[in-house]
Amino acid sequence: MNSAISARRLPDEADLAQGSTPAALEDETFAGPAPDAAAAGAAIDPREAMRPVASPAASLLRFITCGSVDDGKSTLIGRLLFETNAVFDDQMEALRRDSKKFGTTGEELDFALLVDGLSAEREQGITIDVAYRYFSTPGRAFIIADTPGHEQYTRNMATGASQAELAVILVDARKGILPQTRRHSFITSLVGIKSVIVAINKMDLVDFSEQRFEEIREGYRAILPALGFTDVTFVPVSAKKGDNVATRSPNTPWYDGETLLERLESAQPETFDAAAEPFRLPVQWVNRPNLDFRGFAGSIAGGRVQKGDAVVALPSGGRSRVRGVHGPDGAVESAEAGEAVTVTLEDEIDVSRGDVLVAEAAAAGVSRRLSGDVLWMANRPLVQGARLILKLGTTQTPAALSHLDATIDIHSYEEKPADALSMNEIGKVTITAERPVVALPYAENCELGAFILIDPVTNETVALGVVRGVAGPQNAASTESSSEAGPGLATIGRLWLGEAARGDAAHRRAKIRARIAGSVLVGLLALLFQMPLALVPMIAVLDFLIRPFLAVAFGAHRVPEASSADPSIVDAGGGI
Repeated sequence: MNSAISARRLPDEADLAQGSTPAALEDETFAGPAPDAAAAGAAIDPREAMRPVASPAASLLRFITCGSVDDGKSTLIGRLLFETNAVFDDQMEALRRDSKKFGTTGEELDFALLVDGLSAEREQGITIDVAYRYFSTPGRAFIIADTPGHEQYTRNMATGASQAELAVILVDARKGILPQTRRHSFITSLVGIKSVIVAINKMDLVDFSEQRFEEIREGYRAILPALGFTDVTFVPVSAKKGDNVATRSPNTPWYDGETLLERLESAQPETFDAAAEPFRLPVQWVNRPNLDFRGFAGSIAGGRVQKGDAVVALPSGGRSRVRGVHGPDGAVESAEAGEAVTVTLEDEIDVSRGDVLVAEAAAAGVSRRLSGDVLWMANRPLVQGARLILKLGTTQTPAALSHLDATIDIHSYEEKPADALSMNEIGKVTITAERPVVALPYAENCELGAFILIDPVTNETVALGVVRGVAGPQNAASTESSSEAGPGLATIGRLWLGEAARGDAAHRRAKIRARIAGSVLVGLLALLFQMPLALVPMIAVLDFLIRPFLAVAFGAHRVPEASSADPSIVDAGGGI
């Protein structure tokens, strides 16, 4: 059998040059022509016969299945593969054998085994790693990611969600909405997915109760205001039995909506349109094959570029024009978002890996300070002041957690104060990088708005996050202009606070408390010197307000610069 398979090959140019005809090569490539073709004496070109048939699918949809453990995610995917004829005969034979050995469905086929391929997954009956599968229908092609439901493997679920356009969130009809269902829903919203199908599974175990379906639907609708979904559909299914998966079930006459497969075919998820954005090219590699060529290679993260376009290299600010655009097959007239290109410039400006080429008319934010949402994935807690490595786009730089603003209560989605983030918790943080980075809010650009945090000691990825705000120079400029409009209040405030103006809010509050204590001490001294009682409060208040300015007048301290460095960052040579 193996020799027969290995003998099958396509004729190469040498065979054809020596006079080998397709018919002569037929024995090597095929078992024989179709009966009708043989009867007609028609010659079959092996190259035409072996050419892949064009898919009739009109579009491609990437989606994930997620939810709590044992909600039936893998079983649902297996059922979809089976219903769309994506399971070959040999796979069906293997499924029958494996169902007897590893199955959890008794005598019936365990469709989850079509997806759960790791030995640990089959032994434990759970999903651990993300499994990707492909299937298609006459109207659409699909790439589906089966993600684990266990809280321990939340990081794997987030990885799968980051590449999806739609999410199928499963809910066990018996158990209802669980904490992990809420967590997966929030992570789905966090990574920008707008379209969701809530598949209420195992309806056969609740006798296809319409009342139970409505209870779960109303319960999930109650948490929707805290999520960013714009398109939500509820479908009652039984993945094990196939009810409402690909065909409408007679067991749910009360449901008149689409089946799960019909909804997947008709869904038009709202996605980020990178092509409509200004040009952004994160530089991944400086292409220097010889002395006469210096190009900047990377995948375009937004917009389009063509010869003659004016661009700016960030964060340096160097300006130039595009001399040429080169694709995988050579020079091209233009390229757009998603394409890998090498761009050459007319001027020799300083550009290196991690820099970003952007359209001159739409510069991105450049800053050392970012605010965002993170999912902490390490066993140890994340605390304020932690030293990490920030990787955003093609940039990688040391960074520090300047401030842990809040944590998200996964039960109510409310923000709560926190001193640390534990494993699988989601928090709002402020991060300060050692050097300026080019970043945009995630809603504006996915490539320049998503980041990971790496442990500098173990090189372990400990968190993933999305940018919500950038404290760039443009923000500082607007602050200065507004300060000038409001007769120098910001400058007066920095003058009064002195060096404390450099620190965070806690540092400034501590400075104010120290000033109050000093003024109270001055008031006590005034009483000791038998000053009139009515003058004592006035002396204390004047001391509180005026002493900082007198200190500046006599050179005791200087006014700190508004753009001074963040104290949480220690540069080379600094003591720590």
